[in-house]
Amino acid sequence: MARQPVAVGQHRVRLAEVAARAVTSSPIASRIINDDPTLRVRPELRRRVLRAARELGYRPNELASALRRGRTGALAFVVPTLTNPTFARILRRAVVEARESGYAVLLVEDSDEAPDDSVLQLVSSGRIDGLLIASARPGIQLLAKLRTLEIPHVFVNRGVDGSGRNVVMRDADASQRAVEHLAALGHRRIAHFAAPLALDPARRRVAGTLAAAARLGLPEPVVMAQERLEDGGDALATARRLTHAHPEITAVYADSPMLAAAVLRALNEQGRAVPHDCSVMAYTDTPMAALCTPPLTVVEMPLEALGSAAVLSLVRQLEGHPPADLVVHLAPLVLQRSSTAAAPVAPAVPRTRNR
Repeated sequence: MARQPVAVGQHRVRLAEVAARAVTSSPIASRIINDDPTLRVRPELRRRVLRAARELGYRPNELASALRRGRTGALAFVVPTLTNPTFARILRRAVVEARESGYAVLLVEDSDEAPDDSVLQLVSSGRIDGLLIASARPGIQLLAKLRTLEIPHVFVNRGVDGSGRNVVMRDADASQRAVEHLAALGHRRIAHFAAPLALDPARRRVAGTLAAAARLGLPEPVVMAQERLEDGGDALATARRLTHAHPEITAVYADSPMLAAAVLRALNEQGRAVPHDCSVMAYTDTPMAALCTPPLTVVEMPLEALGSAAVLSLVRQLEGHPPADLVVHLAPLVLQRSSTAAAPVAPAVPRTRNR
């Protein structure tokens, strides 16, 4: 039945009005409009009710219908920060997939700086049907509560040991592609600038870097991690420590375009040219990566596919299927831009500029 929009201030047609025009009771009209399979009525009465609803422009109360079915039609997506463009790409497809499955998505931030317990309130009040959790930092209040709350949920881009409901990408493979790209350009002294190692995907990426270097016979890469996720000041300070402490490094692989941008600035302050003196590349592509100077080489990841897979995995739980771990198997791809080139014959001597 086609539904007509109701303008602001316009009278909202009540079910009783539909029932009166069709000459029946409100409960019978409601069951006909909601296509109750257990209802047995004459075809003529069914036609009268549907015609009356159409002519009057009646719109069923979706929330009341959802509550009667034991569902709210809403999912909550918990992210560690709203400033990371990586999550924007995951969310974009997650929202589309959820809408196509009949759900709306509520966004909740749970950051180190501003822990938010609003998602617990949503769960305890029964206002959401399931959780998509991209925040799995140690000590997050939600993780402890999930052990007692019976609500379908999945962990997105964050593996939680023993949960059996992790939806992740091939992060270790991404790091291996990065190291292979740099090694093919002749780089042997490589650094990995990591996100906080308390995060599961950061640990997997570092493991991939170390494994690839060992397999290719390279010296063990230098690994340095920032302390707080997507904190620009912390990222720049860590990048400065990394580049000052290790002038022998000829290539840096960073866990995000923002971290790579911090490395670009730190190298510029030392008077080291990218990529002539040192190559820089990043995990995942964002608009920022192409706007850096020089544009960043990246390992592109299937972030949109991750968002879609996470929602579909959660919907399967809502349909009664048991939870399961899921890996998005689309292969990481290196997108080469201007920030990586052949390794220099000899490492550049830093020429520190005034900051």
